Amino acid sequence: MMNIDTGSTNVYADLGMPDAEEMLIKAQLAAKIGEIIKRRRLTQTKAAELMGIPQPKVSALLRGQFRGISEAKMLEAIARLGRDVKIVIGPSRRRSSPGHVELEMA
Repeated sequence: MMNIDTGSTNVYADLGMPDAEEMLIKAQLAAKIGEIIKRRRLTQTKAAELMGIPQPKVSALLRGQFRGISEAKMLEAIARLGRDVKIVIGPSRRRSSPGHVELEMA
């Protein structure tokens, strides 16, 4: 019989990666960038020009290879693609535990 374990909402945490929260955010940002590029029917070259990122990095980003690009640069790229970026800081859901980073997209 096969045993199936239910994972969390973060595959990177399930894999035991030390930077799991950051990797999840980057994956979500990369997916959003890909969605915007597709919706606008941009070539990677044009997207790279608009985003201020070399085309090979755009290609890598769209293939899920985003370790070489910061979250800040990805947020800037989204803004340069014509989207507003809003960062909200609020209280932790539980006072006894540290806060966490969550990405919400409209």
